[in-house]
Amino acid sequence: MKAVGSKVVKALHIGSRLVCDDNTGAKELEIVGVVGFKGKRRTLPRAGVGDVVICSVKKGKPDIRKKVVKAVIIRQKKEWRRPDGTRIKFSDNAAVIIDDKGQPKGTEVKGIVAKEVAERYAKVATLAKNVL
Repeated sequence: MKAVGSKVVKALHIGSRLVCDDNTGAKELEIVGVVGFKGKRRTLPRAGVGDVVICSVKKGKPDIRKKVVKAVIIRQKKEWRRPDGTRIKFSDNAAVIIDDKGQPKGTEVKGIVAKEVAERYAKVATLAKNVL
């Protein structure tokens, strides 16, 4: 997997709620784990833009509710700095559900995707309307 170009602030932790921004039928996700997080004792695992998280579907269609899925975070409210000096933040926290191979399950991404996600997950970027 390609490294993220900027040092993204890890602002989302276990229990954070995310908007599901694809057309899989899920509306709201809750983070229950972070893939690849290595922390120390009594530290909540944290995630930021471009990280893969394990989520529980809290709101959505009845057939997908209460399922545990993998998702990649595409937007976060907390501001971070890119190497060129610009600072970027979004108005919400959002994620896209993916499968074990890293391919999105939905066929469309409704909102804007961060450039850091587009570098790592090209298929998510092609389904998005805009990359910022």
